[in-house]
Amino acid sequence: MADQFTRVDYYSVIVPHKPGEAARALTALEKAGINLVAFSGFPEGRKAQMDFIASDGPALVKAARSAGLQLGRKKTAFLVQGADHVGAAAAIARKLAEAGINIVSLQTICAGENRFGGLLWVKPEEVRKAARILEAK
Repeated sequence: MADQFTRVDYYSVIVPHKPGEAARALTALEKAGINLVAFSGFPEGRKAQMDFIASDGPALVKAARSAGLQLGRKKTAFLVQGADHVGAAAAIARKLAEAGINIVSLQTICAGENRFGGLLWVKPEEVRKAARILEAK
């Protein structure tokens, strides 16, 4: 099975970098019935950034507002899925490097049952070119 790349919308929120912030946000979205396709959280200076990718973006925005989360504007990333194999991340990085596209962030993980998944970010002005190179949906 060839690797699959899907363009996805994501929204970020900046929160205090302290225990419980991710739990608060994720629980609010869970209670609103939001199906997250992916979530990423990391320190950003003295704060923390959380990125949410949902199967229903408009519902995510509505639920986040109701929970008091100040989402940033909609941005684009790529969801990566495929059969697990040696060099999966290297192949992605190589393909983009050969096209002159710089990776902002790439996170991959083995998903079990010989599958892997990941998230890929490139600069906004390189999304179209990356989508073409990766043959993204």
